[in-house]
Amino acid sequence: MKGRSYFHSYATKEDALTFERGNSPWFRLLNGTWKFAYADNPANAPDGFDQEHYDDSGWDRVEVPGMWQLQGYGKPHYTDLHYPFPVNPPYLPSDNPTGCYRKSFNIPQKWDGRQIVLRFEGVDSAFHVWVNGQEVGYSQGSRLPSEFDITSFVHLGGNVLAVRVVQWSDGSYMEDQDMWWLSGIFRDVSLFARPKVQIRDFTVRTTLTDDMTHGSLSIKACVGNLLPETAIGYTLNAQLLDGTGDAVIGLMKEDNVTVSGGTEQAVELRLDVPNPRLWSAEDPQLYRLVLSLTGPDGQAVEIVPQRVGFRQIEVKDGNFYVNGVAIMLQGVNRHDHHPELGRIAPYETMLQDVLLMKRHNINAVRTAHYPNDPRFYDLCDEYGLYVMDEADLETHGFEPLGNISRISDDPEWKEAYIDRVERMVERDKNHPSIIFWSLGNESGFGCNFMAMADWCRANDPTRLIHYEEDRELKAVDVCSTMYSSIEKLTAIAEEEAYTKPHLICEYAHAMGNGPGGLTEYQATFRKHKRLQGGFVWEWIDHGLKMESADGKSYYAYGGDFGDVPNNSNFCLDGLVFPDRTPSPGLLEYKKVIEPVETEAVDLDRGLLAITNLYDFISLDGLELIWSVYGDGKLLDSGSMALPYVPAKGKAAIELPLAARARTIGAYADCQLTLSYCLNKDVPWAKRGHEVGTAQFRLPSRAASAPKDATAKEPVTCAVSGHELTVAGSQFELRFDLLKGTIRSWQYEGTDVIAEGKGPKLSFWRAPIDNDMYIVEEWRKAHLDKLQCRVERVEWDQTSASSLTVRAAVRIAPPVHDYGFRCTYLYTISGNGEVRIEVDGAPDGPGTLPRMLPRIGLRMELPGSLHRVNWYGRGPGESYSDSKRANAIGLYQASVDELYTPYPYPQDNGNRTDVAWVSLTNVRGIGLLAQGQPKLEFSAHRYAPEDFEQAKHHSELAPRETITLHLDYRQNGLGSNSCGPAQLEPYALKAEPFRFAFAITPYNKEMISPIALANKGAVMAK
Repeated sequence: MKGRSYFHSYATKEDALTFERGNSPWFRLLNGTWKFAYADNPANAPDGFDQEHYDDSGWDRVEVPGMWQLQGYGKPHYTDLHYPFPVNPPYLPSDNPTGCYRKSFNIPQKWDGRQIVLRFEGVDSAFHVWVNGQEVGYSQGSRLPSEFDITSFVHLGGNVLAVRVVQWSDGSYMEDQDMWWLSGIFRDVSLFARPKVQIRDFTVRTTLTDDMTHGSLSIKACVGNLLPETAIGYTLNAQLLDGTGDAVIGLMKEDNVTVSGGTEQAVELRLDVPNPRLWSAEDPQLYRLVLSLTGPDGQAVEIVPQRVGFRQIEVKDGNFYVNGVAIMLQGVNRHDHHPELGRIAPYETMLQDVLLMKRHNINAVRTAHYPNDPRFYDLCDEYGLYVMDEADLETHGFEPLGNISRISDDPEWKEAYIDRVERMVERDKNHPSIIFWSLGNESGFGCNFMAMADWCRANDPTRLIHYEEDRELKAVDVCSTMYSSIEKLTAIAEEEAYTKPHLICEYAHAMGNGPGGLTEYQATFRKHKRLQGGFVWEWIDHGLKMESADGKSYYAYGGDFGDVPNNSNFCLDGLVFPDRTPSPGLLEYKKVIEPVETEAVDLDRGLLAITNLYDFISLDGLELIWSVYGDGKLLDSGSMALPYVPAKGKAAIELPLAARARTIGAYADCQLTLSYCLNKDVPWAKRGHEVGTAQFRLPSRAASAPKDATAKEPVTCAVSGHELTVAGSQFELRFDLLKGTIRSWQYEGTDVIAEGKGPKLSFWRAPIDNDMYIVEEWRKAHLDKLQCRVERVEWDQTSASSLTVRAAVRIAPPVHDYGFRCTYLYTISGNGEVRIEVDGAPDGPGTLPRMLPRIGLRMELPGSLHRVNWYGRGPGESYSDSKRANAIGLYQASVDELYTPYPYPQDNGNRTDVAWVSLTNVRGIGLLAQGQPKLEFSAHRYAPEDFEQAKHHSELAPRETITLHLDYRQNGLGSNSCGPAQLEPYALKAEPFRFAFAITPYNKEMISPIALANKGAVMAK
């Protein structure tokens, strides 16, 4: 059947306004358990399975919607780029996995005399349909709907539906998206009982005057007559209601609609709406439209509801505008994905996605790279998300063969290309959330894309056309790029020859630990008028939940099913984990795109300036909650209503801090923390939900650290062989004079380091996914195989309460002639404190890598020291180019809680800008490390080599010891798994370095974390 908009018809207005399809007596869902037989190709499908009385009693059962590879037939296959079959368009392999389905269904008496429509929302990749043994039709286009008129094939009572699905079709050449190859009936299957005279389709459009104060609603309906005789005297009514109640905004109708037998009649209705409430992602105001077709007798034939949003899209002066405003897109790319169901997206899962996006300040979605489940767009309309709706089209597999445009510029494929965009537009055309039609992804360019764009403009001139690979901007309304660097974006923005607005449809590749550099991207968007944001790649990790032989669950990726070729874990590249737990990257993105910007004007007086970064709404929906912490202790707090700040406006606020300045000044480190929260419930979050934050260090008047009386306690030392023993009243420390390292350390009889695992320089980290390309350079340079040559170790007791040990070493890899010449200087004081000063520099004629993974100390502690307190950024992990989401404060956690469970193990759990960190056992005894002034740290029950060797989280086995890294610096994250490398300020270069830490045995019962914060902050200052 010809494509149409997605809607349901009802018997009454009351039922229609629920928008619940289950309330329609003319709708039936055929989802559930179906009979199933699997064959290796269509020819081997069971003979006669399509016949009505075929004996399927011995067949298996599967669930529909469902992917047959996830129900025990065949295997999932993941590729990002390559076709998994021989490339010879339009032909496919003879071995073409085939699924045969059978389902019994009932046609009730009340459906007698109506048109019966069978609808499939999505079948991968092509399928034939039979009803009661009679062939109905064929369709392809996996993520597109297909409808069949089965009226002449069914009868009242029981009927049998048979479907044969093939994994590969010529359409597969157009469906080479970066995702799992999975097959079957994976979206809803349903029946519609339509009246013979019906609203076959309709198109809703809104226009606004230039000043946005007056709207016009246009409804172009198509009334069809399936009867042989002419339908006379029908009336099409349209009623526009407000968004919540039943207030009537306007009425329209067309009387005496006459439709000849077997034809369709176009009917157009218009309504002027003064001062309409406008739809935007920030304020998604919706009206409700009720279309009623009544017969000559005045009785309703059918009633169709539709949500309507008044909004207008246009391009002018180098920008695209929504409702007269050049908006900023803060979006994500989203696939339909579920960790257990594959490409099936239950309604609850889609709702969860939308709520998570709204709660993390995301305002836009690109449906990468195909139309999503149709109900997803209803959610975007209702909750407010701008949508770039993308056609089910990608031919990426031709790129490695030398001509990615191979079929895109082949006129023989023209109709197939147009079909992809036509069915998408017809299905989704009435959604106000959709502001772009995207013609596809990574398919080169050619005559077929021009034909697609021409069709779009002829049939829907109200939205913008996007396609990233139209590099000469022949067909599109906006310029688009992928993974452009900051420098490239700046050059584009400043290029006078470009007159079209620019967005970046994929950036900040969120694979594994990352992305880094989001702050700089957002600053660049805001700086240049022509840049209007973009879409992070991507929303969710596409891991498939599996269970290992020993019963541990894990998330599978490419290659885990013996699928060759594959792109390994490249499908694990989302801002949320497969179970939709937000990753640290999502929390950072939320912070970077928050809608309120805060500047300090005069902190002594509590004066601040706030800027509203929303495009449309004021800050009236927010309240400010503030607190002041002194060295981790809450000193003061309060809340206040914000002044009226319109969209893009700025205002001054004053906090009551001046009267408390004396109290605040008594602390070494005072932090003013601001939280902007919802002041009332909204559809996507409860009152109190935090949408933005800010933090400022208040002026401090604490001059110096208090004198440490225990520092003068005496120390004794003794040498036995190659071992130096240093002891105080509460500690004993043994040095290995051959290795220049601490061999053991006891405090009050408790071991505070593991035997032989004292601090040593470390330059390696378990590679993160965004190290994908630099790690090849690191391994070639054998940075993961560094060896240490001790050149000399000297010690000297400088006083009765102090002793120093100096070790000169050269750290270098095998094979190469470069290295690092380094010196450790240990100063041991009577209170047990060991100050470690380290300096080093590259050495030798060899060429070092452009960047280093890390520079710091690695040590191992007894597993019992699992309680962690620190003063620095938290509570979550942070890295130099991804830390804004974590505020300075006093935090505590277990070692296990410091771990971030990336599905593909890699470096994780780092904390930055740390003044001090302690690890203690249940009795409060352990170690305290203080930065001089700051450090980074991570602590795990796993070593870096464990993360590196494991391919799944389930393969990690906790060690008996805790690996503690105290870092001078760690390389930034970047997004170089697909995007740019680390920005220059965050790249750890192979240059001379010098740092110092103070490590002290520690009893938490003797000095509290708050007191530690005071002391550590003073030292840092």
